[in-house]
Amino acid sequence: MDGTVIQTSHKSSAQREAVIKVRNLTNRFGEQVVHDNLNLDVWRGEVLGVVGGSGTGKSVLLRTIVGLNKPAAGSIEVLGVDVLNGPESERQRIEKSWGVAFQDGALFSSLTVLQNVMAPLREHTRLSESLMESLGGLKISLVGLPQFSCSKFPSELSGGMRKRAALARALSLDPEIVFLDEPTAGLDPIGAAAYDDLIGELQEALGLTVFMVTHDLDSLYAICDRIAVLAEKRVLVEGPIEDMTKVDHPWVQEYFTGPRARAAQEKGQDR
Repeated sequence: MDGTVIQTSHKSSAQREAVIKVRNLTNRFGEQVVHDNLNLDVWRGEVLGVVGGSGTGKSVLLRTIVGLNKPAAGSIEVLGVDVLNGPESERQRIEKSWGVAFQDGALFSSLTVLQNVMAPLREHTRLSESLMESLGGLKISLVGLPQFSCSKFPSELSGGMRKRAALARALSLDPEIVFLDEPTAGLDPIGAAAYDDLIGELQEALGLTVFMVTHDLDSLYAICDRIAVLAEKRVLVEGPIEDMTKVDHPWVQEYFTGPRARAAQEKGQDR
């Protein structure tokens, strides 16, 4: 197949604002080419679910957009700023406009939850200690954690609480965009559903744009406005989830028409 992205029926680009533009992105590690001329737009205010088989580079794409991986070729624009080749001052400014919650939380083990949430405030602001503590406590409450968790270390929290603490830290600078890497991985079904509901509520209340790497079909049906499927080293198809079953590709068909997909669709309709 050529490098054309299959677009299923949804609003045209003229009706939406792309806050992230990825063009002709190539990522390689040694001889292994992970992405080859990958293109993707992320629209303001949407929850985009990025899916794909093992080794398709879902997390690599996220890490490249936020600057943790340097690509071999291509361009990335976030909120109108060239994050690969633009001025360093612009890059530093735009970094305040996004927050990232990694799969394992990536919390500082030697810091309490409150100190973890305050870390971006210390790095990017000149607020007083008391104000940072107040804002940190507010973010912790916002993600549904009890106040006693502020003084806990990551090792003293459950997996679900660590994920919420990581989300609180991602929200500490009031970002416009939030990147989530496998946010429900390792959670039980009840905890995963609660986390999905939290993301949906925060997205609506705060007007967030959410870029979510996930394999969780329940999450895709529950909160995602649009899906981008990585395959064949590129974005193979992107569009609303209800159109995925119409895509003539073996992996897409197997993923979105199998028994788990049917169960997730029914569960999503009941929520």
